[in-house]
Amino acid sequence: MAVTRGRLRVYLGSAPGVGKTYRMLEEGRRRKSRGTDVVIGYVETHDRPSTVQAAEGMETIPRRRMMYRGAEFFEMDLDAVLARRPAVALVDEMAHTNIPGSRHEKRWQDINELLDAGIDVITTVNVQHLESLNDVVEQITGITQQETVADAVVRAAEQIELVDMTAEALRRRMAHGNVYKPEKVDAALGNYFRVGNLTALRELALLWLADKVDDQLDRYRRDQGIEGTWEARERVVVALTGGPEGDTLIRRAARVAERARGADLLAVHVVHDEGLTGADPVSLARQRTLIESMGGTYHQVVGADVPQALLSFARGVNATQLVLGASRRGRVAQLFSRGIGVTTVAESGTIDVHLVTHQEAPRRRLPRRMRTNQPVGRLVLGLGLTLVFMPALTVVLHPFRDDLSLSSLILTFLVAVIAISLVGRLWAALTAAVVGSALLNYYFTPPVHTWTIAESQNVLALVVFLLVAVTTSVTVNLAVRRTEQAVRARREANALAVVAGSVLRGSSPLPALLDQLRESFGLESVTLLELDVDAPESPNQRSDSSRWTVAESVGSPVCWAPRQGDVEVPVDDTLTLVLKGKTLDASDQRIVEAFAVQAALALRQQRLAEEAAAAVPIAEADKLRTALLRAVSHDLRAPLASAKAAVRGLRSQDVEFDEVDRQELLATADESLDLLTRLVENLLDMSRLQAGALGVHPHPTSVAEVLPLAVDELGDAAAAVRIRIADDVPEVMADPALLQRVLTNLVSNALKYSPDGTPPVITASVHGEQVHIKVVDHGPGLPPDERELAFLPFQRAGDQIGPPGIGLGLALSKGLAEAMGGTLEAEDTPGGGLTMDLALAAVPARGPIGEQPEEAVR
Repeated sequence: MAVTRGRLRVYLGSAPGVGKTYRMLEEGRRRKSRGTDVVIGYVETHDRPSTVQAAEGMETIPRRRMMYRGAEFFEMDLDAVLARRPAVALVDEMAHTNIPGSRHEKRWQDINELLDAGIDVITTVNVQHLESLNDVVEQITGITQQETVADAVVRAAEQIELVDMTAEALRRRMAHGNVYKPEKVDAALGNYFRVGNLTALRELALLWLADKVDDQLDRYRRDQGIEGTWEARERVVVALTGGPEGDTLIRRAARVAERARGADLLAVHVVHDEGLTGADPVSLARQRTLIESMGGTYHQVVGADVPQALLSFARGVNATQLVLGASRRGRVAQLFSRGIGVTTVAESGTIDVHLVTHQEAPRRRLPRRMRTNQPVGRLVLGLGLTLVFMPALTVVLHPFRDDLSLSSLILTFLVAVIAISLVGRLWAALTAAVVGSALLNYYFTPPVHTWTIAESQNVLALVVFLLVAVTTSVTVNLAVRRTEQAVRARREANALAVVAGSVLRGSSPLPALLDQLRESFGLESVTLLELDVDAPESPNQRSDSSRWTVAESVGSPVCWAPRQGDVEVPVDDTLTLVLKGKTLDASDQRIVEAFAVQAALALRQQRLAEEAAAAVPIAEADKLRTALLRAVSHDLRAPLASAKAAVRGLRSQDVEFDEVDRQELLATADESLDLLTRLVENLLDMSRLQAGALGVHPHPTSVAEVLPLAVDELGDAAAAVRIRIADDVPEVMADPALLQRVLTNLVSNALKYSPDGTPPVITASVHGEQVHIKVVDHGPGLPPDERELAFLPFQRAGDQIGPPGIGLGLALSKGLAEAMGGTLEAEDTPGGGLTMDLALAAVPARGPIGEQPEEAVR
């Protein structure tokens, strides 16, 4: 029997301390009062009195006790909750990361298993833990949230309820001690809980929840088959044709959306379902960039009826306003067809339609189907065939006029008109139809050799011939034109697909794009030039190479100014694509223009990538600075405070210390100052390593001599460390002082995590051309996926878990080992624990002086 999946309810907090856990417990108590079986799977009260009181009297599943790196933790006992099988489980902190060793990495995965078992779950999460908002929250608060949950996991909940509170009210709660302990209130109010931070987090929560509500509304309207627009939220749709008026329409639509604060802006372009379009791809690409720069989105739909396609899209996105360009049709054309704008207005229903006038509107054009754009050569050839072929056909058929009926002659002339239309297109075919009708009338219609027609049926036959000839000519012309458009569109699509593939496969998109363009059209070179707007203007800017710089070029020769090429394609006010090698046909111009737009985008992406790469060291330096300040503010202050307290006690005149107490205070001060010295030395050495200013002087060094010195540096704590050095261990190529520092750090780290009674063991042995020095401990060890993190600066096992320290020991040791030409790796210790393996180059054994090569004696 299939188990019905449980329902999920989430209390979304706009900030910590707004009371989401309290609201969850209140809901649990309410359901319990109605007889529902409710248990607490996991609740974190943070010792807040109101939260503790709300949890009293409710059944609580005991937590699971877990050990990790020598520390004790308590997690939700998932198996116990599943075995108890309540109707509703209360599980706090959905984004929590479980302790390693748990069944799932994240608590939301535990919740998912409870839901799969048919248990309803009520949980909590703060807005700063949502994955999509993580970088925004960090930018606002300056704090990186380590625990996040994917938005889709939260959005999958059947119910999401926002727990909100004004910034001033939350700060009053904190000041009254209802959120944090009194000693932490001042720091919290001055940092994370500033009014600006809380207001921004509150707005993020409201906007995120508004998107969730939109999803629910769309789902409800779709399930209920509701096609009408519900004006719950303003959405402005602008229709683009790819024409020059698109920029004006986008800006007008953006102003309309801006007046309705929070309105969505969408652009849509309708492609005819034949797959053919007269839209300029360059204009569409530019307009897409413009709409996205204004915070809108670009969409493309297919439809035979443009008004219906526009309105279907607008209703599908629940749009409230539609922006169209005013019609460019003349008055006569509007008598036969109302046009897209008028039709859209008539059928828009509750959607407001804005018809925007623009500079292109007054221009009158021939209907699209009447514009042939055929070459002059074809027209001349067609007219020549008409003047030659039609009289020749008359000469051939004239002797048989008594044997053939007029209908047969008309069909023969109709075939001739169709043949001419295939060669000469529309105007030649129309001329052939008129000429053929005249020849049929004069030479074949009784009475012959006159323009008079004796029988009325012959008049009808000639009129029908003329109409059929004209209709056939138009149809053939349209079919040929559509075929050529399809072939051209396929050729353009194939070329662009090849270009896109080469760009995606290459590590350098811009050179790959230009090189593909050069190969596709057989050019000598392709150059992308950029205008220096700050340079002084010249009389002939297009030929002045001093004002232009080469952004990218492939092939030879390189064009240093637009006039040096055979074809120049302006992209925008500053970029121009210059082609050298041959001129291009007009039909190829659209493809080249599309390439030019893509080249400009690739250039911008390349520069953004360079800026991002340049920002990485700055970000790393900032991260290091932040970590250094954190280390200085905490870990360096601890030994300094201990030493200062010991010295202050010794100088005090109020208390007399006996000799034992004096020695203990002196020892405390001495140990604290030693620890402080090591920390400062580590910080200085780490800084020198990162700056490349650390002096390394490797020479043959005895491991047996350095190891005891490194262990002795740790004082009495290292007395139990066992050292095992093989007899055949040769000298290593290392800097003795740096090697001692590395070994001291490794042994100190091993002592921190070694359990009592099992001190670390140090071994040294030779393997091939390397000497391996291993520091072995039997502590909690490290999972394989965390070992690389252990070698990063300011990282410590389990973050705040374990002994104090700033987390520089392993990072510094690895850096010093690599500076000496060696390696430092972490391995598992058999039986549990961690082994640090330091590998250094072994110095070849030396024989008697007389047997050494001449080079070794020098």
